[in-house]
Amino acid sequence: MAIKYTYVGHGTHLLDIGGKKVLIDPFFTSNPSTEVSADSVEVDFILVSHGHFDHVEDLIAIAQRTGAKVISNAEIVGWVQGQGIENAHPQHLGGGFTHDFGHLKLTIAHHGSGLPDGSYGGNPAGLLITSDDNKKLYFACDTALFMDMQLYGAEGIDLYVVPIGDNFTMGPDDALKSIEYVKPKVAVPCHYNTWPLIEQDADAWAKRVEAESSTTVNVLSPGESIYI
Repeated sequence: MAIKYTYVGHGTHLLDIGGKKVLIDPFFTSNPSTEVSADSVEVDFILVSHGHFDHVEDLIAIAQRTGAKVISNAEIVGWVQGQGIENAHPQHLGGGFTHDFGHLKLTIAHHGSGLPDGSYGGNPAGLLITSDDNKKLYFACDTALFMDMQLYGAEGIDLYVVPIGDNFTMGPDDALKSIEYVKPKVAVPCHYNTWPLIEQDADAWAKRVEAESSTTVNVLSPGESIYI
């Protein structure tokens, strides 16, 4: 079963897994790195890694319009339920659950998670998705480098989506080190060039990765897709 992965831009991603459409960290309206409209997205599930504005801006509107199930940590799920979103499923770090698109485990991420209105957003998370045919996708999401990434890599990662922007997350050097820990077949850089503060040369980073590892890097423009 081929999985379609689409890089929307910044930290926002789309997956098509066996016909189930999954949106990760919906940030469209104020996102300068995408031309996709929040109103055009049709999804079955919305996964939220943490509560920062550039990861939840369009969460409530898309969930209300599509009826998609929101999956996140318990604090963020409580927050969306307080805004009238009933179709939601809480998880927490280290906890896994089998949804219609596959198995999802929330992994460690070292970052913050305050919600735009000042509410407590719980612990930030990465996302480890295992499809029914055992393809494994690891979205590090917004995080610093940490050695326990080796534990996720030991599972055999087919797609690794990794931030390289620096300042708020790992920069190119730490992201390269994380490749050593995760050892993915394919990597896609994200969370860069959205604003001047996180400008990076993704092509140069890709060359470094491919020179120093067996990982293939796909540098995608916003809206581009690959199949896993």
